[in-house]
Amino acid sequence: MEIKYSKSAVKFLKRQDTTTQHRIISVIEKLPVGDVVKLQGIDGFRLRVGNFRVIYDILGNIIDIIDVGSRGQIYR
Repeated sequence: MEIKYSKSAVKFLKRQDTTTQHRIISVIEKLPVGDVVKLQGIDGFRLRVGNFRVIYDILGNIIDIIDVGSRGQIYR
């Protein structure tokens, strides 16, 4: 499967330290395995990586990473 990142997801990842970047990216590459929950009210899924959340959607053979953020701020 191909993984595409949005501009906001890339921006968030670049602001993190390299250890956190590698941890989040390694979990994203293993999708759809992980702590995944279907979102209510909007299309997409939520992946939990420690205190971070990855919001993504699956479009055919493409995993579209919509946003990455901290646990308290991602849903706003």
